[in-house]
Parts: sequence; C-alpha cells; structure tokens
Amino acid sequence: MQMKSLLFLAVCVLTIQVAIAQSPAPSTGSGKFTRLVWADEFNTPGLPDTTKWNFEQGYIRNREMQYYTRARRENAVVANGVLTITATKDSFVENGKVHPVTSASLVTKGKQAWTYGRIEVRAKIPSSLGTWPAIWTLGTNIGRVGWPACGEIDILEHVGYMPDTVHFNVHTKKYNHAVHTGKGTKLGYPAPYTDFHTYSIEWFADHIDWYFDGRKVFTYANENEGVESWPFDAPQYLILNLAFGGAWGGSRGVDIASLPQRFMIDYVRVYQ
Repeated sequence: MQMKSLLFLAVCVLTIQVAIAQSPAPSTGSGKFTRLVWADEFNTPGLPDTTKWNFEQGYIRNREMQYYTRARRENAVVANGVLTITATKDSFVENGKVHPVTSASLVTKGKQAWTYGRIEVRAKIPSSLGTWPAIWTLGTNIGRVGWPACGEIDILEHVGYMPDTVHFNVHTKKYNHAVHTGKGTKLGYPAPYTDFHTYSIEWFADHIDWYFDGRKVFTYANENEGVESWPFDAPQYLILNLAFGGAWGGSRGVDIASLPQRFMIDYVRVYQ
C-alpha cells in the first residue's frame, strides 16, 4: 500500500512538472511575471469560449458606426487557432432595426479581471480608412465611478488613417484625452497590419510598461497622488474589439467599400 501511495505521488509530481514546463513563458519583458494565470490560445473552433469571454452588444461608445453583435460567427469566430473579429458591411436586423455595419467586442468583464501582472497578446490588425482595432482594459468599478475615473490601459490602438503608426495610451481622471492631458506614445512602424505582432504590458504597483514585439516603448509612473492619477491598484478587465469610424477612427472619413476588415488574435496570456 505504501509503495502504491509513493508511486501515485510521484506520478502527480511529474504531471505538475510537465504542465509547468509546457506553459508558455512570456516572450520578453522584465522577468518579474512568469506564472501563467489565465490564457486563451483559441484552439477550439467555433464561437469564443463563453467561460472566458462576454460580448458587448449595441452601439457602445465614441459615436462609432458599427453595431456590436452577440455570439454571431460572422463577427467573431475561432478557427485554425486564431480568433477573428470581423467588421463588415451588413444588413443585420435586431430589435426591429437594420444595422449596416457590424463587428464584435469581446470582454472578460464578469468572467475575469486582474490587478498587476503581464498581459500579452499576439495579433494581426486590419487597416483601412475607418478601422480602429484595440486591445485594452477598463476598471471593474466603471459602473460605480464612471470613465475615466475607473482607469483605462490601451495595450494597443491603431487607426486606419495612420497606417504606419501604433498607439499606446493610458487614461485616468487626471490624465485623459477629453481634457487634453492624455498620457501615451505612438510608434512609427512600416505596415504593422501585414503580420502578427506581440503587444504587451507589465503592470506593477508603481508603474506600467508597454512593449511592442519585446521592445519597451512607454512607461507610465505612479505619482503617488491618489486614484485620480493612479486608479490601477484595483482590478481591470480585458477588451478585444474592432471599431469602425467614430470620434478617432472616423475623424478623417471612412471607406465602407473596404469592408470586411479582420482583426486576428493568435493568443491572449496573463502572467503574475
């Protein structure tokens, strides 16, 4: 009996060691966050995993043209190991109304949120006049304190009228674009939409670092002046969305004829 128990224990230890060894390590970064706590590798074909993702639905923000649909394969589907979010010219009818442009916005709100850690996403962005793909987070307390007091971390933004530029921003009550105090940076990069790239943040108690393909491109520091400039000691949930038009994406016009446009996500990994 004792020998069987020892054998069982050895098998369990070996299984755990193999699982740890097989967990993908962060591609780059400080090396401070190495424990994989959440991931979606998009290996199961069909609709996105409802244990991990919710859908925003409707016309949500920024006067954007697209209607976000819920659990509709034409706008969000997993195939060949990739999640594809598609913005398309449409005639989708819901609640008695025709919606001429549809897309999808996936959120971990209500499923999972994090405080501190590394969020890493490998993705291929679209680019045409009007596209506005984003990988970003919002504070889970947004329903209580509103935006921007909840905090927003833009891991990636891209607008089609600036095809060779990627953007990395942060929004707080003190620092945000609405009052012309926004904090962030933009990086010139030739045709970033032609291939997959890795977009990451490392979020510490005293600062947040942004990475593009392993290169640190921006740091936002905690000024230790309270939540108006640093609301980031509280959980944030993740958003993957493809907008079309709107206050920023459509500020130079849109090209409806360019649709459909596809935002492809290879994986999402969170380390702590």
